[in-house]
Amino acid sequence: MAISRRKFFTLAGTTAAGVVVASPLEALFNRVALGKSVLGKGFGSLKPKFPENLQELPLELQETPLLDLPKGFKYVAFSITGQPMSDGNLVPEDHDGMAAFAGPRGSTILVRNQEISASEENQVIAPDSKKYDPLSAGGTSTLIVSKERKLIRHFNSLAGTIRNCAGGPTPWGSWISCEENTSTPAGNTPGDVNNVSKKHGFNFEVPARGGLVDPVPLIAMGRFNHEAVAVDPATSYVYETEDRNDSCIYRFRPNRFGDLKSGGILEALVIKGMPTVDTSTGFLSKKGQSLPVEWVEIEEVNPDEDTLRFEAQEKGAAIFKRGEGAWYGNGNIYWVATTGGDLEAGQVWCYDTSANTVKLFIESTDRSVLDEPDNITIAPFGDFFLCEDGPETQFVVGITPQGELYQFARNALNTSEFAGACFSPDGSTMFVNIQTPGITLAIWPENGSWAR
Repeated sequence: MAISRRKFFTLAGTTAAGVVVASPLEALFNRVALGKSVLGKGFGSLKPKFPENLQELPLELQETPLLDLPKGFKYVAFSITGQPMSDGNLVPEDHDGMAAFAGPRGSTILVRNQEISASEENQVIAPDSKKYDPLSAGGTSTLIVSKERKLIRHFNSLAGTIRNCAGGPTPWGSWISCEENTSTPAGNTPGDVNNVSKKHGFNFEVPARGGLVDPVPLIAMGRFNHEAVAVDPATSYVYETEDRNDSCIYRFRPNRFGDLKSGGILEALVIKGMPTVDTSTGFLSKKGQSLPVEWVEIEEVNPDEDTLRFEAQEKGAAIFKRGEGAWYGNGNIYWVATTGGDLEAGQVWCYDTSANTVKLFIESTDRSVLDEPDNITIAPFGDFFLCEDGPETQFVVGITPQGELYQFARNALNTSEFAGACFSPDGSTMFVNIQTPGITLAIWPENGSWAR
């Protein structure tokens, strides 16, 4: 379907001709500034395709393709909700954020969030002694996948948490799993299956190599409606998003490099000269300006109520509409405001860690092209990928280093969101989840090359 450049996107930001482009998103601005189309071919048009391991799937998933993909791409599906796992439990439901780590003998280790509340059927099962809260049913699962994309083992690795939505990998080989829930025992109702025995709203660290962890809440990182994190490898500072309509962006500076349990300082992002500005509307006119930033310290990191963002805003913190996916790359921290923008269809923001500035990169003005992006990742070959989480058909949307935007994959099974897009350490395979019914997919080019 042909879409005009104007209808396709309204983009905030331009760079002058001849300037070296530092990222795909900046290249995107440059193309717009020069009047060039941002519509690219990507890897080609999408066609329905069955997985290579179709006969291994449950019968109800053998009747229709799971994905539409470009010609020359293959995929397999595994670790599906309800299937038996290596630890004797069944695969939990609601697959969400995920990251890939190098495993033994060329394998890939995936640590995957399970965005589960206690009322859901397929829960994260573990002994009570290994649960943060015995009344809670969420957590993470760990998958070991061979170089040939065969599932070797999968097992639960964090238990007793709630609505583990996204998170992020650390440079030291662990996954930070984030609770998108702030329940407390004070809010319990007699007989409610969602009652809790402890305060929630924390991050938890899960080493990629290991079994079921002893869950330790990272309280100093703040208690709020967490979504995702991105870690700057130069400083080990952790940047955190919050999934609220009036959310803020936070930075955690640990007391010791790479040791999140050592405590530290939690801060919130303030745009200088714009105290408590609502960034969800009116920022298209900023034309991609690099806005100077300062950080204010949060004093009450573990409030009894979900009020941490209110302290941040009282100190001038900027407001982002539903901060969700986050990723580190090119010396920058990228995050998504899923319903930000004048159309409420999504924005992508970038924080330059060296310049201490923030910039709006993308704002969708057409839901048929980009509809509420959520998770974001950067491929080893330079492309950005956004996972959609809108109310209709869901795509994985790519952005090339030349600044062209394209649809890479479509959920052909249902309207459930894509989540957890990431790449194997050798760059050969994209892994991604369909949240419901809970399917992990491995996608790769049959000729072995991601070159277009």
